[in-house]
Amino acid sequence: MLQLFNFFLKNKSLILFLFLLNISIALSINFHDYHKTKFSRSISNATGSVHNVISKIRNYFNLRLENNILLEENNRLKELEFNFETNNTRLKSNKSKYILQPAKIIKNSYSLPKNFLIIDKGNKDLLSEDLGIITSNGIVGIIDRTTTKYSRVISILNTKSKINAKLKKSNHFGTLEWDGKTSNIVQLHDIQDLVELKIGDSIVTSGFSSTFPENIPIGKIKSYSLNETKDLYIINVELFNDMTNLRHVHVVRNNDYMQIENLINE
Repeated sequence: MLQLFNFFLKNKSLILFLFLLNISIALSINFHDYHKTKFSRSISNATGSVHNVISKIRNYFNLRLENNILLEENNRLKELEFNFETNNTRLKSNKSKYILQPAKIIKNSYSLPKNFLIIDKGNKDLLSEDLGIITSNGIVGIIDRTTTKYSRVISILNTKSKINAKLKKSNHFGTLEWDGKTSNIVQLHDIQDLVELKIGDSIVTSGFSSTFPENIPIGKIKSYSLNETKDLYIINVELFNDMTNLRHVHVVRNNDYMQIENLINE
């Protein structure tokens, strides 16, 4: 208390000056419309700036939640799309064939001959080997190993990757592989030289495997040439996915997978 009294006593002139200054400013603002208007505008601008900063901070922290909500909604719509029966234009009333699950990529490589991704879902999330990974733009790869919390994905940019694909326009199918050269170009093999090709034609999944549903986008024809025997095309496919900039993905689980694989093995 004594220190506070000494502070006021030592700075009494400054305190008196500030007190009288505040009184003079208040009187000037109250008795002059111009000053009052300028003061009100300054207060409004300052208040608006503060609210704007607060709003940006709030939006920043809500962004992650909103992204998760959008991802879940996109996941639900994709699942409905894959389970839609086109032959009678109605949804299946029984158990859905495909189940989609959102996941996040925590590691991604794309400059090696054999590239892999790591996602933040694993055995505890009912994931297993051979499940497909996709985005809204197209396919990403196939799970080849899982732990309790994580899964490793063989990227489509892996020289060991082989995926069934087809020409969307004509349904001619072949094998999609990667030559290890360019991160946005893969190769479609085994298409007969009699098939009519056109630059820009879409390449999609064939549906001939138990991993991916039919007609998931992959890319478009960028160029093509004949192989050494001149009877099959080698088609360069420009990917719809930017494999160097992936974050959120969907895991595709086929509920009929085991039945199909058992028949193949028999």
